[in-house]
Amino acid sequence: MNKMLTKPSHTIALCSIANFINAADRVIMPIAIVPMADEYNWDLHGQGWVLSSFAVGYMSSQVFGGSGSKKYGGKSILLISVLLWSFSTLMVPFCAPSINLLIFSRVLLGLGEGLGLPTIFHIFAHTIPGEERSRAFGYLVACGSIGQTVASVILPHMSWPWMFYLFGFMGIFWVLAWAVLYQEARTSTEEEFIEPPKVSNTNVSWREFLCHWPLWSIYIAHFSMNWSNYIIMQWLPTYMRRTLGANQSSIMFTAVPYVMNSLVGVVAAHFADSLINKHKWTTVSVRRLMTSIGLLGPGLFILFFSAVDNLPLAVFFVSLSLGLSACNSSGHLSNHAEIAPNHAGITFAISNTLATIPGILCGPLTAELVSQSHGRWFPVFIIAAGVNFVGAIIYLSQSAASQVL
Repeated sequence: MNKMLTKPSHTIALCSIANFINAADRVIMPIAIVPMADEYNWDLHGQGWVLSSFAVGYMSSQVFGGSGSKKYGGKSILLISVLLWSFSTLMVPFCAPSINLLIFSRVLLGLGEGLGLPTIFHIFAHTIPGEERSRAFGYLVACGSIGQTVASVILPHMSWPWMFYLFGFMGIFWVLAWAVLYQEARTSTEEEFIEPPKVSNTNVSWREFLCHWPLWSIYIAHFSMNWSNYIIMQWLPTYMRRTLGANQSSIMFTAVPYVMNSLVGVVAAHFADSLINKHKWTTVSVRRLMTSIGLLGPGLFILFFSAVDNLPLAVFFVSLSLGLSACNSSGHLSNHAEIAPNHAGITFAISNTLATIPGILCGPLTAELVSQSHGRWFPVFIIAAGVNFVGAIIYLSQSAASQVL
């Protein structure tokens, strides 16, 4: 085995680049849908279903991503994942004249991306030492934000079909690199751990994944984080264009929140690891601190965002909201490998499945709330803030860092 290629830093780099492409692909449609809706005469409800159909596929493949990587190995499942989402991205310009075919391609995109993160969590749980884990997840999330940033800056200057071609081919090139470069440490039956867990309990019934409050605190925190994040990701370009009066070139300011998210994610990751390693904080205290900042901060600033009609001020507040959300990568998102090291891919898959429900609801629900409120978006943001606050309270009271599975 080539030792250089199995170093944690190489694993983090390859997986982070995959997440760069993953996150960029999600941003394409919210930007492209503005000119596509004008070209194909879609109403707000039609746009909502196109945006939300991704989440249907994403939700459907989560658990297989976790359990499949455990059975077949993270390398194979992540390769299939990126290949599927890249192919479905390339399909969009050919499917766009039929809204039903377009929705199908969006479901396929979700299926591919749904396999990705649970598989990466499985890989990280096996290959990344505990003292580097906050940084690993910090860089993973930061690269996702950088992908969204790059997409938000360059895509408004392209014709909408080339938005999909660019990142679709980028994914194909990553698949080739992954197949050649990544080597998996695997016995005849399963992958090896770089740090074996204290308890190796491999025979766990599915009921166990739903019977522990520390796990439910993660699931609920993840659900809460995604509720506001999906609203920002799916609807920010439309909100800026239709409500704040931004022109097409100003849509690139949607990149600013993602820049803030990536910067805060990296800084928060190093800060969290230093609290554990240098200042001797307990792991659970750090996870609770970072999750509290990552849920309460965004909830507060999304309310400020909804209250202003000035474009620069709105971009400032939504950037603070999405930026502080990155602290969750060093909070509840890092918590899986601590409380369920043998099953981190599966617990993340369950968590991300539940956390995809907002992605399904946010498209049609936002369209309905805005329509029923005669064009006002305030109810949408009030609900998002409330969900964040509830999630923070539950995580603070129920989370743990000791192994439960």
